[in-house]
Amino acid sequence: MKQRLLYLHGKGGSAREAEHYAALLPDFDVVGLDYHAAAPWEAQAEFASLFDQAAQGGSALVLANSIGAYFALHALTEKPVDRLLLISPVVDMEALIVGMMAAANVTEDELREKGTIETAFGEPLSWAYLNWVRAHPVECRLPVDILYGENDALQPLDAVRRFARRCGASLTVMPGGEHWFHTGEQMQFLDNWLKGIINHES
Repeated sequence: MKQRLLYLHGKGGSAREAEHYAALLPDFDVVGLDYHAAAPWEAQAEFASLFDQAAQGGSALVLANSIGAYFALHALTEKPVDRLLLISPVVDMEALIVGMMAAANVTEDELREKGTIETAFGEPLSWAYLNWVRAHPVECRLPVDILYGENDALQPLDAVRRFARRCGASLTVMPGGEHWFHTGEQMQFLDNWLKGIINHES
């Protein structure tokens, strides 16, 4: 019986991205999980249910990208996950939101008063979301491996390094890489990283 690898996409992505990893890892049963959660508290229920359906009572590796990685760190801590393999993970959501507030020239007092503020760059700011994030920092209950692009504009390398140290996670940094791994060179780097971990675990 093949070992299962469950894939969780990032914002704007889809479960179809799992096809790339299925071709890359023919010895695994790769399943892409399509989710609708837009907030971590929504993901906690949805991801748990999706995992149970896809893992079919067994354990699985989980490969998660960007916001999907952030949701997985909150939602799958009690599931039989063999390893979390995180691509460009969001690990400091508070810093990301505060940075978005600064870019939109929105103060905490304004956000508290209005609750939700739309921004010119298309990402709404939410007081409820910010408060939830502050009350629920990401925890480290699972073995974690991280792939990060040196030029990631969403999460600073220092934040990812701090998270990796706290979790005892392995951290691989691609020189010149971006948050979105999409060029031929970036995808080759990602593929080699993933196959290296899989071969090491086998």
